[in-house]
Amino acid sequence: MPFSTHEVINQPPPLPERDAFGDHAALAEALDREGAGWAADDLHAVGEAAGSHEALEWGFQADEHPPELKTHDRFGHRIDLVEYHPAYHRLMETAIGFGMHAAPWADGRVGAHVARAAKFVTWSPVEYGHGCPVSMTYSVVAALRHAPDLAAWWEPGLASTDYDPRPIPAGQKRGLTAGMALTEKQGGSDVRANTTDAVPDGDGAYRLTGHKWFVSAPMSDVFLALGQAPGGLSCFLVPRRLPDGAANPFRIQRLKDKLGDRANASSEVELDDTWALPVGEEGQGVRTIIEMVNHTRLDCSLGATAQMRHGVVEAVHHARHRSAFGARLTDQPAMHAVLADLALESEAAVAAALRLARAYDEQARRVDDGGFHRIATPVVKYWLCKRAPGHAAEALECLGGNGFIEESGMPRLFRQSPVNGVWEGSGNVICLDVLRAMRRSPEAVEAFIAELGLAAGADARFDAALASLPAGLEGASEAGVRRMVERMAVLLQASLLLRFAPSFVADGFVAARIADPGAAYGSLPPGVDCDAIVARALPA
Repeated sequence: MPFSTHEVINQPPPLPERDAFGDHAALAEALDREGAGWAADDLHAVGEAAGSHEALEWGFQADEHPPELKTHDRFGHRIDLVEYHPAYHRLMETAIGFGMHAAPWADGRVGAHVARAAKFVTWSPVEYGHGCPVSMTYSVVAALRHAPDLAAWWEPGLASTDYDPRPIPAGQKRGLTAGMALTEKQGGSDVRANTTDAVPDGDGAYRLTGHKWFVSAPMSDVFLALGQAPGGLSCFLVPRRLPDGAANPFRIQRLKDKLGDRANASSEVELDDTWALPVGEEGQGVRTIIEMVNHTRLDCSLGATAQMRHGVVEAVHHARHRSAFGARLTDQPAMHAVLADLALESEAAVAAALRLARAYDEQARRVDDGGFHRIATPVVKYWLCKRAPGHAAEALECLGGNGFIEESGMPRLFRQSPVNGVWEGSGNVICLDVLRAMRRSPEAVEAFIAELGLAAGADARFDAALASLPAGLEGASEAGVRRMVERMAVLLQASLLLRFAPSFVADGFVAARIADPGAAYGSLPPGVDCDAIVARALPA
């Protein structure tokens, strides 16, 4: 007889196939105002791909079937191969096909990096792990430009939209990907403690020997690595294969068993007389690599922004279709306040992240921003990455027990939420970077405050908080640096929302984050227009 069960009622339907950009009003508006409105058609195409059930299934498959390391073939030859599930390659193919990697560097249009940032935010919720090699491939170009000859040779392949996963020499394929081999087990973020030896070979190249503690996406075609050369810590380009096609010594010791980011391989690698080319001057390794690190910090901000959008969409959709105690969840004031607060946080993240992306677009075009990006990068990266885990937890809780089940996708979002806060400098490292930037570049502080000042006069509560900021910056110390950076970030978000968002969003954010902040999501002060905020976040 056919199997039977009780009638299934009061369960939300799956999210319908949708344009994940088309229903994201805050992102569409930010795209236009930050100089990339011309990319709207591309963004709608990305949104339709991101909202398709097929792509979402790729994400589940890639997470459920993590990469596997094959150190040797069956005859005993060392191969150092990482095998990925086919779904991972579909994700990479799509992301690179839409130009979410290094493509903006080859695009001369104003706003190319902003368009790429919006694509990254729209697509990432499908599966976050593959964004790591996509991000590194984007970011490596900024550092390579310290060596124009290397950049001229590598950039066309890195910017190509033809994804090619084959482990073959770079000169034989177009779609190249890049990675980083910076940190070591004794130093972590303190890269000056690196012990990898870099010995000149007499022909303009170097030979590297050392152990790299975190190397993500080890099947990439090329890496930037740090090593101790005779002139001090220096930056090097390390290809997986030598110009003659032979394998460059790149011994993958093991893959990391990570909390999240499971579709992407992160590894430990031994360099053993590994051939490398210098990028920049000897002894200037940190100065050279920081260009790549800063661009990946931008992407950490974008990734956190994508996670918050992901949580909002899932929470609002569930609440609109689930009833309890005689009413839909979304019609119950306490739940509606939670949804509105999550939406406020998400929209503020979009505003800050896309404004930061414009700063990097201007840097790529050599437009002087007065140093705004030097302060804004660590400020935005710190704050958005700090807010993401709590946001994911609250969004998961909106789904109740269903959100705790793997099939919902919410546990995957929750496990992913801390990763951007760890990568490219954890919280204290980032905050201390803000402090150093303030001390070294007073003009950058002035540029940052000038940006905030563009919203002066729009809200008395904001004006009062802004007026007190300079004194707080002047007395900044390491002990209080987190509180200072938090204030800077919230004021930046508020200033952008006051200038560009609907009044009900800006007023709600200033009330809930400056005038009368609560400790948990949903503890909003009276007067916040929750109905309008939630309706804007995800049209019914």
